[in-house]
Amino acid sequence: MRGALSIIGAGRVGRALGRRLQELGWKIGAVVSRSEGSARRAVRFIGAGKAQTTLSRDILASRVILISTPDDVVSKVAGELARIGAEELRGKIVLHTSGALNSDVLRVLRQCGASTGSMHPLQSFSGVAIPPLEGKAFAIEGDAAAVRCARQIVRSLGGLPVQIAGGSKALYHAAAAFAAGHVLAIEETSARLLMLTGMKRGEAVRALLQLTRQVLENFERLGARAAWTGPLARGDHGVVAAHLSAMQPLPREFSTAYAALNDLATLVLSADSARILTGLHEGSRNKSSRVKLHYAGGKA
Repeated sequence: MRGALSIIGAGRVGRALGRRLQELGWKIGAVVSRSEGSARRAVRFIGAGKAQTTLSRDILASRVILISTPDDVVSKVAGELARIGAEELRGKIVLHTSGALNSDVLRVLRQCGASTGSMHPLQSFSGVAIPPLEGKAFAIEGDAAAVRCARQIVRSLGGLPVQIAGGSKALYHAAAAFAAGHVLAIEETSARLLMLTGMKRGEAVRALLQLTRQVLENFERLGARAAWTGPLARGDHGVVAAHLSAMQPLPREFSTAYAALNDLATLVLSADSARILTGLHEGSRNKSSRVKLHYAGGKA
C-alpha cells in the first residue's frame, strides 16, 4: 500500500517515519511543526513535503494523517482537525504515535467519519539518524480500517505489528519505560557507584555493558529465572544488607531504589518469592537497627 501522507508534529519520530515512508514511495503532503524553521528542516530531512506552521486544509489532501506531537498536544490537534475538516475527514485514516495514549483521544475525528488508531514504535529515536526499524515491534490499536493501515505501514517498514487492547496502552508504555528509561537510570547509577571505587568512567561503562549484555543474552536464551544472578538469587541476604549499608552516605534514592528493586526482582524472578521477601526484610530491619546505633551520637 502506498498513498499520500501528511505529518503533524515533525519531531524525532515524525521525521524518521516520514523519511522512511518517503523512501518507500509514499507521497508526503503537509509537514506541520511549531516554527517555520523546524518545519523546513523536517522537510529537508524527509526529502519531501510542504512545510507548514499551522493546521490547514492542505492536510486533508492526504488519505493518511500521522500525528506525532507530544502526548499533551494530541487532543488539541484532533479538535482543530475536526474543526477545519468536518465532513471531509470521512474515509480518512488518522494515526497518532503516542506510546501512552490510545485512539480514544481522537474520538472527535471518529465522530467526523475518520478511522482512528495509534501506531507506536517500540524504539528510541535520537533525532540525528534514523534507527533501524526492521524487526522492531510497533504497538497498534484502534478502528479496523486504521489498524489495517497501520499494519501495512509497519510491515512495509520491516517492523513487527503487534495489536494490543486500547485500554492497556498505559500498561504497555509502562513496560517500555522499565525496559528503556529505567534500565538507563540503573546503568548510570551502577557506573557512578563504580566510579566511587576509583574506576574511570570509561572503564566503568565498558565493564557494566559487558556484564549487562551477557545477562540479557542469558535472558533471551535461557529465560528469566535461569539468567537471574547475584546475591539475592543465591539468598545471601547478608551481602544485600552490606550493599545497603555501603550506600548510606549517598543520596537516599540510591538505597531506596536498590531495596525496591530487590523486592521486585524477588517477586518476578523467584519461585519462592514469599520466603525470600521475608528473609530479605528481616535482613533489612536488622541492618536498619545497626545503622541507627551507628549514628546514635550524631546525625544519620
